Amino acid sequence: MPRCPSPPPPPPPAPVPAPCGVGPFEPLRVRGGGADRLRRMVRRQRRAAAAGLALAGAALATTGLSGTDGEARPPDAPQGAGRPSVRLVSAPVRIADPETVRLLRPGDLVDVIAVDDADDEARVVARGVRVAKVPHPGSGPGDHAADVSGTGVDGPSGTGGTHGIEARAGAGALVVLSVERSTATALLGAGTSGRLAVAVSDAN
Repeated sequence: MPRCPSPPPPPPPAPVPAPCGVGPFEPLRVRGGGADRLRRMVRRQRRAAAAGLALAGAALATTGLSGTDGEARPPDAPQGAGRPSVRLVSAPVRIADPETVRLLRPGDLVDVIAVDDADDEARVVARGVRVAKVPHPGSGPGDHAADVSGTGVDGPSGTGGTHGIEARAGAGALVVLSVERSTATALLGAGTSGRLAVAVSDAN
């Protein structure tokens, strides 16, 4: 019986290539670890927060905001704003001591004191009222009050002044005060029930 031919031998293995060399290089160094990165991040957040606070403060200063409610503060009102103007009247008052009246000058601020004839009790009727008219310097009882006020205020009944009012002899001296209408009424009532005196106010 004939033999089968044997298979050819396998080819020899390919030669192994020579290993490639790696060139020399400096070792890599990573700067900072996780802690350094965390510190840098915290510093950046603090800077951002400080910048935000500075901007908010500048906005509050320029817009005039106050507190946290966002309401704008009204501008400062001028002193005395909102008060109704008080209309003054000229009140002729007879002072018991004429020598005291001669010491007064128009523009002086005085306190008017009433002394009740019944019990000699003294009380202050008006405080810090302005003297509008006084008797002529060197005048005696019976002379006219000097119109030197220049205030242009009305009389207690709207007559426009007290020209020609005379002082009775032995009844003190007449002085004209610039007061509110309610104060003029109080002075009139006090003068009919007692004696009136004046004292120069400390506000003068």
